Amino acid sequence: MQIFLVGGAVRDELLGYPFSERDWVVVGATPQEMLQSGYQQVGKDFPVFLHPDTKEEYALARTERKTAPGYKGFAVHASPDITLEQDLERRDLTINAIARDMDDELFDPFNGRQDIKDRVLRHVSPAFAEDPVRILRVARFAARYTHLGFTVANDTMALMSQMVNDGEVDALVPERVWQEMNKALGEKTPTAFIDILRRCGALARIIPELDRLWGVPQPEEHHPEIDTGIHTMMVLEQACRLSDDAQTRFAALVHDLGKGTTPEQEWPRHINHEARGADIVLDVCKRMRIPNDYRDLAERTARFHLHYHRALELKPATVVKTLEQLDAFRKPERFEKFLLASEADARGRPGYEDREFPQGDYLRESLQVSSDIDVRTLIEQGYENKKLAEKIRHERTTRVTVLKQGYAF
Repeated sequence: MQIFLVGGAVRDELLGYPFSERDWVVVGATPQEMLQSGYQQVGKDFPVFLHPDTKEEYALARTERKTAPGYKGFAVHASPDITLEQDLERRDLTINAIARDMDDELFDPFNGRQDIKDRVLRHVSPAFAEDPVRILRVARFAARYTHLGFTVANDTMALMSQMVNDGEVDALVPERVWQEMNKALGEKTPTAFIDILRRCGALARIIPELDRLWGVPQPEEHHPEIDTGIHTMMVLEQACRLSDDAQTRFAALVHDLGKGTTPEQEWPRHINHEARGADIVLDVCKRMRIPNDYRDLAERTARFHLHYHRALELKPATVVKTLEQLDAFRKPERFEKFLLASEADARGRPGYEDREFPQGDYLRESLQVSSDIDVRTLIEQGYENKKLAEKIRHERTTRVTVLKQGYAF
């Protein structure tokens, strides 16, 4: 029995990049030997075991054979005669096909260390084309390492494009797509994830509502970048500057989906794109089975981001109504994420990245001054039901009016 550290831990250690998980591969062992050594088996499709003390995953060396379309169509073979090189050969990228033994000796049969040095994401073998999830993983690794100078090898990009043309991406299930996308949203450069998927054609298959934004013009006086797709990437980039929260970043990414459905004869204007976009966001989240907290923030951001931009022009009563529609009084944490995503939208234009945008602070203060209405006293005064709601709204509007009068616009 030989044990090797593999995958991300070896890769990130060579990169000097932080990592938290370690995966191991075991060569020359049987499931029975692992169980006798105290390991706990957890793998259903192939033998994976948890270490009795560290609880880290130890997988028996294995090979895979394509048997059907999609990412689940594989027959897995694990036995003591599978070599380390055979196990590494089935992995996606060369930088992930490096192993380290217990004596700290590296095994690198596919030149992953050179690709780390050259900052290249390159597939290990033609078997890469058998699993469409690998397209998502390459895009996610681009999101993780683009800031270090990594790019996708030309032959790997060509292979991914061929996989898309062959229909492999169509077999991906929503949960798997979202799993990789959500991870990418938490990396340093999520725009690289979208860029790679778009360049190989996968974005048009996975999220066509997003892909069709490229080529859609906007009014140049408000959007010097003109193209809605370019604007969307700039907004996501600004969202990453403002927050490391994946929900906020997702809301920024999908805030303008409505512009993709504007009739061409109405370009470059996009009348009522907010409401249309909010409905599209709901459809996308339902199809991709995106969690409700992501959905709710994204839908509200799409529907109300122009209220943020025009906040200083809105009547106090409209400000209060907007706060109510955003459910800001009950969920101030989500409201703060809405403000950040909307601010990212304002900054996601050439020349606007570092400007002052007082709208966010004004809306924050509006929520603050109108949040502590003494409802119990109003009830004691005889207000109830509709009358109570109207009185609360009136009190809130009065306070926002006073705030606006003294606010330095």
